[in-house]
Amino acid sequence: MLSRTADSLYWMARYTERAENTARLIDIGLQQSLLPGQQREAEASLAGMLGLAELMPVYQKKFGEVNPDAVIRFMVLDEENPSSIWCSLHNARENARAVRGQITTGMWETMNTTWLEFLQLCEQGLPLNEPGKFFEWVQMRSHLSRGITIGTMYKDEAFRFIRLGTFIERADSTARMIDLRFQDIEQQDAVSGMLDPHDPEYAVREFYHWEAVLRSLSAFEAYRKVYRDTISGSRVAELLILNKDMPRSIASCVNEIVANLANVGNGNSRETRRRAGKLAATLRYLTIEEIAEDGLHDWLTKLLADLDDLGVRIRQDFLVL
Repeated sequence: MLSRTADSLYWMARYTERAENTARLIDIGLQQSLLPGQQREAEASLAGMLGLAELMPVYQKKFGEVNPDAVIRFMVLDEENPSSIWCSLHNARENARAVRGQITTGMWETMNTTWLEFLQLCEQGLPLNEPGKFFEWVQMRSHLSRGITIGTMYKDEAFRFIRLGTFIERADSTARMIDLRFQDIEQQDAVSGMLDPHDPEYAVREFYHWEAVLRSLSAFEAYRKVYRDTISGSRVAELLILNKDMPRSIASCVNEIVANLANVGNGNSRETRRRAGKLAATLRYLTIEEIAEDGLHDWLTKLLADLDDLGVRIRQDFLVL
């Protein structure tokens, strides 16, 4: 396969996944703002999201203080923000157009329709007037795109590069979301003066916080099946990092990266496959207690560096630089 074609397929999938993950991130911050007494915490969460994406200086230059409406304008509608949903869906559609001969008719029609409907929804003001409904639409269009890909694409190299893009982006996003949410609750504990864990107020706050995290990653029902117990931060982290059967977990994503690399591997990609396999093996035998010993934030920072290294190597081995 031509490297330029592989590049477009890979980035088409990454941008589609990125739009969905951005919608999930903003939506959880907005949901948090609806809880009693959580307005300040929600704004801090949205600020943390901008910080993780290294977009805070650009945002502040345009909008100043962090508030939900301005964040939506910046992360959804801003054509100059490369991480906005506008840019992600536009770039996904343009990459799909460049490789129409390599994808099915259903895939192209889905990508094109998503972009056209997005423009219509923006004209109608849905992102600002009904953000929850809009973010649900973004997620459902992403689900539809993946479903049509799996249901109609021949499983050749083109399919594998699409899947590589999806899981590299998803693993990165899941790691960032976990890091952001655990930092959020640490900051809230500091502000509240560390409520007594036996205090009913503490238990209620913990439940709603972790429930929102799980729902943001479509993991609430899975958590109930696996643990059948009270929601706790350590178990949430275990499910979203180490459980290979959880579709959006980091372990599941890395396993998919390894499998798809094996199908497109060439003489130049041996080191990339070795590093991906090493990361998968580490996640397979790691425990949440060992992660806690290193410090969750520090461990996730290293993981993000490893994922970035894999992304760079994939581009060097297969794609147009």
